[in-house]
Amino acid sequence: MSSQNRKPFTQLKRMMLIINPVSGRRTSLRFLPDIIRIFTENDYVVSVFPTGKSGDATEFARLYSAEYDIVVSIGGDGTLNETITGIILGGSRTPIGYIPSGSTNDFASCHGISSDMLTAAMNIVNGSPKQIDIGKFGDNFFSYVSAFGAFSWLSYTTSQNLKNVLGHSAYIIDAVKDLPKLKSYRLKFFDGDFIYEGDYIFGAVCNSTSVAGTFTLPTDMVDTSDGKFEVLLVHKPQSLIDWQSILTGIFTQDYSSYFLDLFQTESLRIEAPANLDWSLDGERGHGKSSLDFKILTKRITLIS
Repeated sequence: MSSQNRKPFTQLKRMMLIINPVSGRRTSLRFLPDIIRIFTENDYVVSVFPTGKSGDATEFARLYSAEYDIVVSIGGDGTLNETITGIILGGSRTPIGYIPSGSTNDFASCHGISSDMLTAAMNIVNGSPKQIDIGKFGDNFFSYVSAFGAFSWLSYTTSQNLKNVLGHSAYIIDAVKDLPKLKSYRLKFFDGDFIYEGDYIFGAVCNSTSVAGTFTLPTDMVDTSDGKFEVLLVHKPQSLIDWQSILTGIFTQDYSSYFLDLFQTESLRIEAPANLDWSLDGERGHGKSSLDFKILTKRITLIS
């Protein structure tokens, strides 16, 4: 765009660009100049906020997001989670855009956000707003999943260096290595109408069609702005045949197996072991003996 065609400075839109420079394979740094060029050529004044440690994106968004017309998060699902958390804690209603550069990017898969960073940037420029629900887990928030048990720990225990080198394969390597960690947990779930109680090896409270790049929920069931969670529970198997039933059901989206529970709810209370860790959008969340899940209906405006 030539200088003659540029809008006056007072008419330009203000963009807060939060970037995790070590996410994925550090590709965000390589594409950052082109991303900024795309935005500046489309009438944005861009302020870049690079994160240096966990929690930075939350603090940036909490303090400053209300001052901008849009907040764009570049990183993995964990960086996006921090950005959304900061917007909520700061009481801001500023729309967000997402440019995924992580290793799995379930949120992007669910919302049809391109894995090509420059395409994702252009789609933010040309995109439309849609409101999405956000989950609340105690005092924490999640954009697409809160999970416990089998393989849910991989996203926050797999080393960043291994993820940078191998991408999603790093999770598979760690999953095989950590098979001895698989064990069951005694939990009780209250959704207002029913009580689910048993020994479970995995559970997910989610608002997404894709979980950990492995579990896929039916697209005709998941509506990310309907004020409801989807809850998937996997009972403890007793034999290899039970394992086959579980895996077949998950990968074919046939949840009729005795070992699988799938239901929707607007709120959920869980009684669980106090030391049971949870994964919130891929980041560690510490549990308690009693947990309340609530949904913040259409709390975030996503440009995509």
